[in-house]
Amino acid sequence: MALARTFGKITPLMADLNFTQEIAAPAKIVGAFFVPHRMGAWYGREMDLQFEVQGGAIEFRNGLKVRLTGRLGQRSVSHTAVVTEFERGRVLEWQFQDAYGVRGMQRWEIEATAAGCQVRMRDCYEMPGRIPKFLDWLLTRHAVARRDRAELDRLRRLVEHA
Repeated sequence: MALARTFGKITPLMADLNFTQEIAAPAKIVGAFFVPHRMGAWYGREMDLQFEVQGGAIEFRNGLKVRLTGRLGQRSVSHTAVVTEFERGRVLEWQFQDAYGVRGMQRWEIEATAAGCQVRMRDCYEMPGRIPKFLDWLLTRHAVARRDRAELDRLRRLVEHA
């Protein structure tokens, strides 16, 4: 697993969030929303995330660098992600690090089902230092979980109404 290679052993202080979303549409259609120019429609909307893709690529590929910038309240946020696994219509995984030292991995897997498809999302990250790790355990990971669920639900609504 890419996460184990990069981050080592997952510890109790590391956030490891997993979610599943059923979508009443074929995996091929859902996969069409996992391209740089469409992801902003459902991923990071509350932060108005902008995607800057290395070389202006129109599709993800392994090793591609993606810079995500947006706003969280009054604070400007950005991080750089590197695509570590991409298979069109099936999987997108990237690893990221931001200016504050938060690093992690996000992975989406799309699997066909009898009723359409299922999207599984894994969001794993680590905060630097003891106090940030405690605050993450206490507060941040709950907010991240709400955001992740909202993004998957937004994806479902977009795909099912497309």
